[in-house]
Amino acid sequence: MYTTLKEVTLRAEELNYTVGSFNAHNLEMLPDMIRAAKEQGAPIIIQTSIDTAKYIGHENIVAVCKTMATNEMVDVVLHLDHARDFDDIKEAIHKGYTSVMFDGSHLPFKENIMKTRAVVEYAHKYGVSVEGELGTIGGTEEGIHVDENDKVYTDPKDAEEFVKATGVDALAIAIGTNHGQYKSKTEVNLPLLKEINAVVDVPLVIHGGTGVNEMDVHELINNGIRKFNVGTELLVTWTKTAKETFGETKVTKSLRHNIIPCNQAVKEIVKHKIGIFMNKEDRTLQLK
Repeated sequence: MYTTLKEVTLRAEELNYTVGSFNAHNLEMLPDMIRAAKEQGAPIIIQTSIDTAKYIGHENIVAVCKTMATNEMVDVVLHLDHARDFDDIKEAIHKGYTSVMFDGSHLPFKENIMKTRAVVEYAHKYGVSVEGELGTIGGTEEGIHVDENDKVYTDPKDAEEFVKATGVDALAIAIGTNHGQYKSKTEVNLPLLKEINAVVDVPLVIHGGTGVNEMDVHELINNGIRKFNVGTELLVTWTKTAKETFGETKVTKSLRHNIIPCNQAVKEIVKHKIGIFMNKEDRTLQLK
């Protein structure tokens, strides 16, 4: 079923798991990501940046997700990640995305509330879910860099006020994770997460999930994390595999022989991560 963020996180809350939200960096990797979710018997959130949506074409991504959700009988959400411009959000909504994120984390608190609320009011008219963000997450995402010294952790009191004032369907919080981190693992601030979870009544979201130690995932789930973003690990693995296959293949051989191994490598990561998010397998595999 082609569905919304609100619907899949509601079920995750009922059954105490988190939904994997995986960045698609090109169209080629998308089908195997969805097949991975089907094989694990779990929902999946496919998310794209604005630039990726424009590169592939919003309608093309929507068509694949809708078709495969129906044919594979798996719940698929299509989510626009880290949008700051209302026009980009409107375009995604009108072209068929079922979920959007307005990233107002760089704005003053009251301005973040007002702009997020405007997005919520608009998106909800079309049955589209909205994720907001409070606090700043370190690292680099689509060319936007936040220095370690500039990170701002989410304040629980602000989170409570923000959720009530905006009506968001999910809240991305800053508890120590970083975008783009894959060579090391971060130490998440679990006491802060517990404080936030105690005062808000919407699903919480982890960004920079590649940098999270898999042994911490269970504790994060138990304290309200219902959407878990993974992007860098997929990108790095696909690119590493592509370097190997393209380097070893004759130029006259069909391109699919180079790309299928890349997609399969991504599929295995998605299956593994979903297994952890659903508590179906051990938590020993880390990106090398």
